[in-house]
Amino acid sequence: QMELLESGGGSVQAGGSLSLSCVASNFTITKYRMSWYRQTPGKEREFVASILGEEINYADSVKGRFTISRDDDKNAAYLLMNNLKPADTSVYYCGVRTLGHWGQGTLVTVSS
Repeated sequence: QMELLESGGGSVQAGGSLSLSCVASNFTITKYRMSWYRQTPGKEREFVASILGEEINYADSVKGRFTISRDDDKNAAYLLMNNLKPADTSVYYCGVRTLGHWGQGTLVTVSS
């Protein structure tokens, strides 16, 4: 069974940083675009960033503050989040959108 496990969430003050990790099991991520989305209660899941090879995309709201990366040897993807804002508070999910496969999410809370 394909699995994705996110980690690295937590609580931080505005302006702080967090680094999220996503480790895949029982499949290899090499040929897949890895994505990070986020969702807050009552809202739709929102695109944050994605990466496939050297093709990287970011939502406008995180451009210049977040950095997505991947290490196919470790079968993992990462999201470095700098200059965090209270509006970034959310549950962050890692996944392969084309497969409809997502992890369980990790909570990021940013206080003002």
